[in-house]
Amino acid sequence: MLTKESITAKETKHSYQNVLIVGGGPAGLATALMLAKRGWTNITLLEKRAAADYYEPDKSYNYLIDGRGQKLTDFLGLTHQLSEISVPSTQFILTRIKPNGSRKTSKSPVVDRNRKTAYWLPRRAFVLLLYQEIERNWQEQINVLFNTSCVQINKTVINDGEEKLEIIAREENGNVMKFEPSLFVGCDGINSIVRKTLKEWDKSTSDGFEMKYFPSPSSNLKYKVLSLPPNFPLDSTGKEHSVCDTAYSIRGRFTDRKRSVSLGLLPQKNPNEPRRANIIRHPDHKIWELKNSEEVYKFFEQAFPQLPISQIVSPEEAERFAESEGGYFPIPQYSSKLHFLLKQKQVGGTDQSTNGVVLLGDAIHCFPPDIGQGVNSALEDVFVLNEALFESNDDLSVALPLYESLRFPDVKALIRLAQTAYPWQYNQAPLRSKLWSINFFLRVLLSRLLPYIFSPPAFFLIQNHRFSYQEILIMVQRTTQILYVLVGVLICGFLALVLRTVEI
Repeated sequence: MLTKESITAKETKHSYQNVLIVGGGPAGLATALMLAKRGWTNITLLEKRAAADYYEPDKSYNYLIDGRGQKLTDFLGLTHQLSEISVPSTQFILTRIKPNGSRKTSKSPVVDRNRKTAYWLPRRAFVLLLYQEIERNWQEQINVLFNTSCVQINKTVINDGEEKLEIIAREENGNVMKFEPSLFVGCDGINSIVRKTLKEWDKSTSDGFEMKYFPSPSSNLKYKVLSLPPNFPLDSTGKEHSVCDTAYSIRGRFTDRKRSVSLGLLPQKNPNEPRRANIIRHPDHKIWELKNSEEVYKFFEQAFPQLPISQIVSPEEAERFAESEGGYFPIPQYSSKLHFLLKQKQVGGTDQSTNGVVLLGDAIHCFPPDIGQGVNSALEDVFVLNEALFESNDDLSVALPLYESLRFPDVKALIRLAQTAYPWQYNQAPLRSKLWSINFFLRVLLSRLLPYIFSPPAFFLIQNHRFSYQEILIMVQRTTQILYVLVGVLICGFLALVLRTVEI
């Protein structure tokens, strides 16, 4: 694999025009910055939202940018700035608050001292960090169009079978724009219009752009976010207040399946930012039936007697929460094709392509947030695309197939890990959650006693960027096979002992 230094040292000889990126989230902004840093120009990015820091309560979740994501922020020279607006994982403090008001605070232990420090920050803060880098240093190369959506993607045939792209975009005010990019990048999420278009173009020859689904125990759980004020009081006396860089797990008093609920708050650096309490439950939970602010107040006051709900939840927020549809955790899924090349003029009897489409981020892999790899895998997609461009001297006819061959094995392994690594953390089924926990801690114990035979749980390995997803999956499956053999030996030994006892 190429090092960051070797990539940075190479100057591209090409200055491509007409790059169009759909999607202004982390993957899209990072791709624009990567291409600009490589020397590409005339990069246009389409984003349907109004601004980089546009606030969406139900998408105001936190990111943990680990060493895998930092490969790209290192390349862009942004890791130091990232650290300054984040809470480092080495200082992760969790306070658990029970219904009776008792609290217990603990600091997360360091699992692997060789692992890079990861950084907690709100999604909006990270997106703004990337956008501000464009504003400071790359305005001449990158043009970001907010309130603009991609509405149509056409492939037209011109001279001698040569194909070109024609992209139609529409601004919020109704203005229509047309683009004819050499490189078209789809970073537009799980419902990617780019991937769906490629699926139609490619359906006669393969189903490569059709998402493949792999259910997990956390699939289809529903979530909502409750916005709380900065430094909100933790009790009715007002003597104790929340601290921005501390995480909180606030347990509700209900124990039955349809009413039990907890509030989870992750740390953030900015003390003036609202806090976001994540609520994750089954789709048939009572909390999703709350229709207005009065019902919201009544339910939360009963569920969390330890909190001064009327003080920390405003009437506007209670009404918004009731009206919000929230969201659902997606089924783990991936696309097996990550690029598409358009036909160009034939040279020496061979089709030569310099125009192409490439997919990154949730457009090619999507899964629940169990393992914290959504943003990190997207940033790694961009990093691998950068490697492929470097290896091919920015020749798209070589770079895009190379990107797919380098990335797809990891994409496939990532989805398998998303199914199994940490799916029961939401206490969906208490008995199965306990059985899974026993398996988890057994692997932890065995990996410490016999590290050359047993690997740690996948959840720990994933946070180590030195291992690819494919390598992690192989290690985890090997440990599983060894455990199966040991269980088989124990069962056979027990049966043999029983038979021997019967004979005696």
